[in-house]
Amino acid sequence: MRRETPDNQPMTDTPLQEIVCCMGQPVAGNPTQFMMERAFAAAGLDWRYLTLEVPPDKLADAVRGIRAMGFRGGNFTIPHKVAVIEHLDSLSEAASIMGAVNCVCRDGDRLVGENTDGKGFLQSLRTLIDPADQRIVILGAGGAARAIAVELAMARPADLTIVNRGAARGEELARLLVDRLQAPARFVSWQGDFEVPEGTQILINATSIGLGDAQARVPLNVKSLAPDTVVADVIFNPPQTRLLKDAEQRGCRTLDGLGMLVNQGVIGFRLWTGIDPDPQVMRDALEEYLEV
Repeated sequence: MRRETPDNQPMTDTPLQEIVCCMGQPVAGNPTQFMMERAFAAAGLDWRYLTLEVPPDKLADAVRGIRAMGFRGGNFTIPHKVAVIEHLDSLSEAASIMGAVNCVCRDGDRLVGENTDGKGFLQSLRTLIDPADQRIVILGAGGAARAIAVELAMARPADLTIVNRGAARGEELARLLVDRLQAPARFVSWQGDFEVPEGTQILINATSIGLGDAQARVPLNVKSLAPDTVVADVIFNPPQTRLLKDAEQRGCRTLDGLGMLVNQGVIGFRLWTGIDPDPQVMRDALEEYLEV
């Protein structure tokens, strides 16, 4: 049975909606709420996803609020991915290795931290190629690169090269992969236009180059890309980056950042609800939101 609200909108007989959220600063313009609420509706769930601006000095209060108000979980974005850990009860293996959390789910009275960045990318990548036994190059060593590198290392590639301008961060990530996961990883300093090593089967741009700028150029010698290389970009807006366009002209198969974002959402949805959402509904919502 359904009732009508004063403005003639239908509502269910369930007295309380389940709530999840996104916390960060800044979070204006984040498309996840639009995507997730479309997925909740398609699954017949009376759930809400709130996008909340939370400054760093209020993070502890915000997590206490999640506990007190019975939120089912949430996403945590910049600048909270590391700081939130001390307020949680436990971490997944991947989140523990990365030292960063972007998804929290409630397990009884406990809050469990997960990192879906790398898992979302890996699921998207596997629609084109299995990373096992592949020679992989990752451009960047920041948060996205770290999450992706850990998940790829756990998938047992033949070789994993971290390319970054800052040596300290790049070397630290390569050491983490070797020491914690026994991965065949190494660091290469990024000087000028990067020459893609011969035999590279997967190239991943995990930097922020291209975000909001379709003409932004990743410092890369495009001519060094072999036609059989899979080229992936974590940038989702615009989804068709200059790197992907250049790679397609070289005959490469490409993977845009929307797939990673959708799969992150799929994983979070499943953790919170126990239900598998419709990925196409989520992708369609993102494309509508981004007007692509």
